[in-house]
Amino acid sequence: MTGHPRSARRDVRALVSTVAAVVVAVGLAGCQVVSPQAAAPAVIDGGTTLADATLVDDPKGYVGPSTALLAEAAIPVPESAPTPALPATVTDMQGTEVTVTDTSRVLALDVYGTTSRIVYELGLGDNLVGRDASSSFPEAADLPLVTQSGHDLNAEAILALSPTLIITDTSLGPWDVVLQMRDAGIPVVVVDSERSLENVGTIIDQVAAAVGLPDEGAALAERSAAQIDAKIAEIAAVAPQDPAERLRVAFLYVRGQAGVYYMFGTDSGADTLITALGATDVATEIGWEGMRPLNDEGLVSAAPDVVLVMTKGLESAGGVDGLLEAIPALQSTPAGENRRIVDMSDNEILSYGPGTADVLDALAVALYAPAAPAS
Repeated sequence: MTGHPRSARRDVRALVSTVAAVVVAVGLAGCQVVSPQAAAPAVIDGGTTLADATLVDDPKGYVGPSTALLAEAAIPVPESAPTPALPATVTDMQGTEVTVTDTSRVLALDVYGTTSRIVYELGLGDNLVGRDASSSFPEAADLPLVTQSGHDLNAEAILALSPTLIITDTSLGPWDVVLQMRDAGIPVVVVDSERSLENVGTIIDQVAAAVGLPDEGAALAERSAAQIDAKIAEIAAVAPQDPAERLRVAFLYVRGQAGVYYMFGTDSGADTLITALGATDVATEIGWEGMRPLNDEGLVSAAPDVVLVMTKGLESAGGVDGLLEAIPALQSTPAGENRRIVDMSDNEILSYGPGTADVLDALAVALYAPAAPAS
């Protein structure tokens, strides 16, 4: 499952794990403590697909904000639940050998909501007994929450659910809670914390191996890769062919209540997303690596045509007007002048899993057909 990854891959994983940790830490500011039984915030769907959308003539000159909506938030599942091949022994991302003998009560937890989505698409949704705050797809809405204050793992809430398997990564904390679960005798499988277009299949394979469904995982990974490739090709056909005409895009992480404003660059996960959208990642262009606190000089020199943000982050800043007021330098960029802010659900935009093709589709509509009516 893991073997001996190259040092460069280790460096990237370490960077992205750090990014995830910072996102969690700053994201908690201003968040309310959520009851373990609280309903999951719904992922908003109802958007138009790129195939059915009416493209604007000049994406660079378009004026006004847009929200990227999934055309359909429901998760496709097999007609019948598969039978896991157990016991399953895996070596996880930390080099720990874990033997799984029971998948009847599973917790799949990470800051992105990716692992729980994979378990559902593998056909074991009925085996999930709880959720993290990012698992906001409709099928998870009634599951008990085991994270609090945003993304803190709650040991008591986890133990109360008597899980027979926990699948997680290093994006949630405190890590002592994970160790406590292992000490309690619960098998814990740690999967890769990196999230990008390049390792969607890897994450699927790791989760599938943990639940004893390697063949089903391979099929899901292959299908997801084909869907992503097809969507990237579809987007490339509508995006400007001349690199000079491509949309210049910046991804900002915003938590207005805490005055937190970061720009994501190379190896942040946002870079591959922007490139797949047929656009130019301006942060990478100016040599911005990982995620760093935003500064006026960096933003102005990047000169984005479009700024991507998470929906809750934009709301925390007081919407588009509040964001422009909080970041005066943004007003000096084409994106600020045209109020070209594109937001998408916090739990979808960087989730990188089986639904990635749909995320790309929704964002492409917001970039190239922003006036498209909801279906």
